[in-house]
Amino acid sequence: MGNKPTIAISHLGCEKNRIDSEHMLGLLAAKGYDIDANEELADYVIVNTCSFIQEAREESVRTLVELAEANKKIIISGCMAQHFQEELLEELPEAVALVGTGDYQKIVEVVQRVETGERVTEVTQNPSFVADETTPRYRTTNEAVAYLRVAEGCDYRCAFCIIPYLRGNQRSRSIESIVREAQQLAEQGVQEIILISQITTNYGLDLYGKPKLAELLRALGQVDVPWIRIHYAYPTGLTQTVIDAIRETPNILPYLDLPLQHSHPNILKSMNRPWQGQVNDNIIDKLKKAIPNAIFRTTFIVGFPGETEEYFEHLIKFVKRHEFDHVGVFTFSPEEETPAYQMQNQVLPEIAQERRNYLMEIQQPISAQKNQNYVGKTVEVLIEQENPQTQEHIGRSSRFAPEVDGVVYVQGEAPLNSIIPVKITHADIYDLYGKVI
Repeated sequence: MGNKPTIAISHLGCEKNRIDSEHMLGLLAAKGYDIDANEELADYVIVNTCSFIQEAREESVRTLVELAEANKKIIISGCMAQHFQEELLEELPEAVALVGTGDYQKIVEVVQRVETGERVTEVTQNPSFVADETTPRYRTTNEAVAYLRVAEGCDYRCAFCIIPYLRGNQRSRSIESIVREAQQLAEQGVQEIILISQITTNYGLDLYGKPKLAELLRALGQVDVPWIRIHYAYPTGLTQTVIDAIRETPNILPYLDLPLQHSHPNILKSMNRPWQGQVNDNIIDKLKKAIPNAIFRTTFIVGFPGETEEYFEHLIKFVKRHEFDHVGVFTFSPEEETPAYQMQNQVLPEIAQERRNYLMEIQQPISAQKNQNYVGKTVEVLIEQENPQTQEHIGRSSRFAPEVDGVVYVQGEAPLNSIIPVKITHADIYDLYGKVI
């Protein structure tokens, strides 16, 4: 390895950010840099930051300050580097480099320049890069699971969201490139691939002139991976051809992650998502009929400017009516560069928090009943962790996505990174418990 510096990475934010982290690690490892999980032992720490909402920024800042106080040389990458480059350079003298969301592929060159004493800023104003299967990657998930990015960036301009300003417009990878990467992951023993982008149902629109998610799913059906899960599927993009592809491709899980954000047409219009107001009820009913075994996850924003008690009540009824398997609720975060920041009728943060708590309370018995329905049944579980002392394993059924949904606690012998049948013995609000058959 010679006298090259040792690098650690502190990953914050979403799974799209995680893939950027994995590519940076892969590129550095390929050039002979030592990668250390221990930040204290590393010469440089790359902090891959999130800037999506205030809470995420605060976590990123806390991490940066802690490392600065420990006199670490910091390379700041990701969305905060893209968003606040001047402020970060001014406030953090320990920051030796800034790397934007479209510049992580230059990380080796950045480290080399830093080593000569230069303070480096590599932040392209309009990001256009997207990594593919030829870009080295050092996976940070467990052996059984991998995220696969099908596109980067977003063409929508939702009133609350800063992501398109930080990551650029949508740029899809080719079907052939994605399938090749999926095959590489299968060869590494991956059991579950999770397809991600900002809007997965718009995949291919920029590249092929129309969405090509259905064709992509069918092509991935030829790859030897038992589970392929789709995240960020906007309901309007779940056309009949996509529904048919999900239903007819055995390794595509009937798991629909629908970021609905609200139910009331007026709020959706204010959010600059007017296309959704007319389709929420109809399309969910249609999806339930078309894919009877589908699992539904969604997210909502409460406290958006102009959300009255009446509009919030509409959302409550919507959640009760559709009985989603998994629901995440966020309070509105005002972002200065977005239109929603200037909107009239801002909702007090404490009211937004009350609404979030109330909506989660409404959802809890629904989630509990959904889980209860599995007691006594046998389900396939992907085993991801084990406790050698207790012989207890932790895994997930296909109903549960990593990090955001529940887990299955499993008694009995089970090999790690394998999918095995488990009989469910009991359930709580979020998790299942069972025994190996």
